[in-house]
Amino acid sequence: MASQRLQKLIAAAGVCSRRHAEELLRQGRIQVNGAAARLGDSADPDRDSIAVDGRPLDRPARPVLLLLNKPLGVLCSCSDPQGRPTVLDLLPPELRQGQGLHPIGRLDADSRGALLLTNQGDLTLRLTHPRYGHRKLYRVWVSGTPSATTLERWAAGVPLDGVASQPVDVRVLQRGKRGTRLELAMGEGRNRQIRRTAALLGHPVLDLQRVGIGPLRLGSLAEGCWRALDHQEWQALADPPL
Repeated sequence: MASQRLQKLIAAAGVCSRRHAEELLRQGRIQVNGAAARLGDSADPDRDSIAVDGRPLDRPARPVLLLLNKPLGVLCSCSDPQGRPTVLDLLPPELRQGQGLHPIGRLDADSRGALLLTNQGDLTLRLTHPRYGHRKLYRVWVSGTPSATTLERWAAGVPLDGVASQPVDVRVLQRGKRGTRLELAMGEGRNRQIRRTAALLGHPVLDLQRVGIGPLRLGSLAEGCWRALDHQEWQALADPPL
């Protein structure tokens, strides 16, 4: 592994945030090969001995990025005090234990579809911050038949809690007795945004599936299953044009 800034290594090991690690460096509480390190120093965890207050630093976990097809009724959390199933329960033990995996963003328990999990905090920030522009694709059944005017309102962005919403790409895929199937592409991810918007417009959601995140698509990945992203997919997410 190449040398990296000490504050990044310490944050990756789960000791504290980068900002706090910088303060520890200023206080002389971090050692590299037995000598006090300074702010701006780097180290290679494969070759150097790194310690915080004399305690050896744990090796950072192997970087992992997974695409999961979340089923209904499964929580987007790492644990649940009520014992309900979580997305980590869908993974094998070797990935659940000691990897630091966590979901990127959320899908509520009543929704299903594409969800990313990683143990990389920097990647989590990049994929959830609006400035990076990762749009998400949804297939949504709503009750009734929304009019052209209603769809135009949705596309323009329906304010929620007095706060404007970003525009949404809305396309009708199917109309039937059950309701209307829509495809939505959007860059925002406010809490239950699609469900709340649909209800405000008079067409409550019957089923909500996220089928894409940025350039990724669920494809043939079955519900409850997952796969590791390859290098090309990882780069497409980690290095979008700014």
